[in-house]
Amino acid sequence: MGTPQNPKSKKAKNGTKEGNLTHALVTCTKSGDVSAAISALNAAISTGVRPSANNFNSILHLLSSQASLDPTLVDSAFNLFDQMLSYNITPSESTITSMARIACHKSDGGDLSFGLVKSMNDKYVIKPRLRTYTPCLSFFCERLQAEKAYEVEEHMGTMGISPEESEISKLLEVSSKTGNGDKVYVYMQMLRNHVATVGYATSEATEGWFKSEKASEVGCVNWEEESVREVILKNGGGYFGGGWLGTGEWEVKKGRIGIDGVCEGCGKKLRGVDLGELERQGFMEKVAGFAIERETKANFSNFQKWLESHPGYEFIIDAANVGLYQQNFADGGFSLSQLDAVVREAKEVCNGKWPLVVLHNRRMAALSENPSNRTLLEHWKSLGALYTTPSGSNDDWYWIYATISQKALLVTNDEMRDHIFELLGSSSFFPTWKERHQVKYTFKKGKLVLVMPPTYSSVIQESENGSWHMPIGDKCEDERKRTWLCISRSISNNVSNRTNAVDGIDEDKINIEQNGASSLIGKRKERS
Repeated sequence: MGTPQNPKSKKAKNGTKEGNLTHALVTCTKSGDVSAAISALNAAISTGVRPSANNFNSILHLLSSQASLDPTLVDSAFNLFDQMLSYNITPSESTITSMARIACHKSDGGDLSFGLVKSMNDKYVIKPRLRTYTPCLSFFCERLQAEKAYEVEEHMGTMGISPEESEISKLLEVSSKTGNGDKVYVYMQMLRNHVATVGYATSEATEGWFKSEKASEVGCVNWEEESVREVILKNGGGYFGGGWLGTGEWEVKKGRIGIDGVCEGCGKKLRGVDLGELERQGFMEKVAGFAIERETKANFSNFQKWLESHPGYEFIIDAANVGLYQQNFADGGFSLSQLDAVVREAKEVCNGKWPLVVLHNRRMAALSENPSNRTLLEHWKSLGALYTTPSGSNDDWYWIYATISQKALLVTNDEMRDHIFELLGSSSFFPTWKERHQVKYTFKKGKLVLVMPPTYSSVIQESENGSWHMPIGDKCEDERKRTWLCISRSISNNVSNRTNAVDGIDEDKINIEQNGASSLIGKRKERS
């Protein structure tokens, strides 16, 4: 009779087998040997090893990363998936994503892949990610199955997932190739909303649409100038959003935008695109909500009421940032003279209108120990040009809220990267707002230079005459070197509609009305 086997010895032996399996799969993954990985798994199972979720996922991931799979390997992948479920292993998001990719190697792969994605939440209570949808969306778009592609996009929306440039570009292209002008317009707006500058694949898909015969057939002949103008103002100046304007063939050119914002292709002046009124209100409420959570509620509420009774500021000044600029030396300290220079310059730029200086009361008390400082600060305060934030408060909340609520420009070199702005950075509003409202400054040999926001925004823009401008490529050191798509109706097609078009809208007037401080944008002011 044999010696009884020690249970611990058996466990250790199986553990070694499992370790060997894991090692074998790692080796196969590195070499890209799919067949060897499947053989290693089957061999381990035949010796009594119970594979882990990681074992299955590593093979499925390896299969999904192959550029092409023959039908046998695709079937093997689905057998592995079924085998995984038979071990009562719940698939993860990465499992389903791998299977969704593998499914697309079948002739009916799009439907199969999309079915797997939908099962994630319905069957396994797992939330998909954007990458999970990409295989089936790409499958449908490449085969011009537009309605199925739209269904995928709709399902993404129900799961709270927003497409990025790659997905929007695919949807735009399939809409273009199937002649769905309304959908192309929707995806042009989606691009404008989600992407600042586009990649080359997106620009080519866009060109393809505008050069098509179907593109020349969409649009309206008559529209009301005043209605379009009002919509543009409410939207922040960068888009209409109400559908194609004009009729006839489009002219597509590539060119650059001058420092003055004028397109060299069509002569159209681009705008500095700001938040729309609803976006601005939403952003302001978000800032107020964060501030009230983190500040003494009564203090911040008092500030809100004070602002309501003191409207019309065009400049808000971050006093701490200006006063402490380049003061990191032995005798350095808060420079009231620097702050005074900025105050006087802002007042001059605004034709005598006082800016609002936001200063912490602790700093106010320290500065007021000097009689001449106290006289200047009290003078500002008596004119409504100074607000002191209370003890225990963070003055960042005050100056950012004031800038939003007053539609003003903000003088600060603060890059807005700390925890406060991390909270706000999650909103798509923040980068747009920051670009249009931050005024940086420097003192060169004692001479103040205010650097205003650029005259125009490097974002997709839809003009009131129906034309489009689309910036191509990543960030440029010099925006003047960036290539743009300039897209407009042929002049001959729009001559008969000139009385209905809004070519006569005064660009500067639009900028001034959409933001009280916009007439100042683009200037570089120096104080002699």
